[in-house]
Amino acid sequence: MNKLGKIIVGLSGGVDSSVATLMLLEQGYDVEALFMKNWDEDDKDGHCTAEQDLSDAQKVADKLGVKLHSINFSADYWEDVFEHFLQEHKKGRTPNPDVLCNQKIKFKVFLEHALSLGADKIATGHYARITHDNNSYQLRTGLDNNKDQSYFLHLLNQQQLSKSLFPLGEISKTEVRALAKKHDLITADKKDSTGICFIGERNFSQFLQTYLPKQQGDIVNEHGKFIKYHQGLAFYTIGQRKGLEIGGGFSDSPEPWFVADKRIDSNELLVVQGDHPLLYHNTLSTSNLHWIDTQPNFPLACQAKIRYRQASQDCKIIQDNDQVKVIFTQPQRAITPGQSVVFYHEDICLGGAIIEQRTNE
Repeated sequence: MNKLGKIIVGLSGGVDSSVATLMLLEQGYDVEALFMKNWDEDDKDGHCTAEQDLSDAQKVADKLGVKLHSINFSADYWEDVFEHFLQEHKKGRTPNPDVLCNQKIKFKVFLEHALSLGADKIATGHYARITHDNNSYQLRTGLDNNKDQSYFLHLLNQQQLSKSLFPLGEISKTEVRALAKKHDLITADKKDSTGICFIGERNFSQFLQTYLPKQQGDIVNEHGKFIKYHQGLAFYTIGQRKGLEIGGGFSDSPEPWFVADKRIDSNELLVVQGDHPLLYHNTLSTSNLHWIDTQPNFPLACQAKIRYRQASQDCKIIQDNDQVKVIFTQPQRAITPGQSVVFYHEDICLGGAIIEQRTNE
């Protein structure tokens, strides 16, 4: 029996999970891999590349000499992630399916399945780190600041962290590509996947319109002046610029237009030009608060991110009945209800919550 234990890696057919598999083998673990298919919709436009990804995963597994399992979690993904994704958009909010996908699929059903196959732990190609001290596990940022993915992992709990490994947390994307090339892995130059978790990169508005009905309403400026019609608040997000198709003739200013608010009651989309004050707020309220370890005492001075790859922002968290408010030192641009606010103390991810409302206080 391997003293280091048996690890099953989530092998997606991309370069990150390929190199994670390679690194674990080099570290001496007993390694197997698992390919997850989580989207079963008919895809005639080539947005989902599951067939190609499985082929690439198999080639990597063969090259490295590891057994590849394959399983379909599409029913779990639809029920636990995609239905919530659609319901949030129906309400005019902007959810983050990658966050829920990690909590419900990769670190729940995949973890449970891997343990049933005899694994001691699972591993993924996420750029994050796990440390352990004082009987608790800490989720830390990846050392490659440009690729750190702790934001998407903030809903993990102690049990999930105790059963997980992130081999790429200590290295950079450049090093990952170099290792893949050195070992002649087919994924060495493969483009990184983007778009919705497991669904792929698409024209987002068109994709949503296949599932949600159009609800035409007015696009208005800050003075309430009608500009044009929109097809449904669900198809827009706060801070959005592309896709508004507001050309010249609506203002004397040449500055671009941005979505500043979605007025659910009146079905109006409020747009403003340039770096407008209506895009900025210093306070947000939350729901679904989650702490990776024990809940801290309030008020809490820490840092927070309201979107992936944002620089950490100084803030104070205060108790607000059974939820919390986050008050930022500097006003934040395009705080978006439905998205996640994630809390940090230096390089330790503390947890996070769902953004409900934004205000200026």
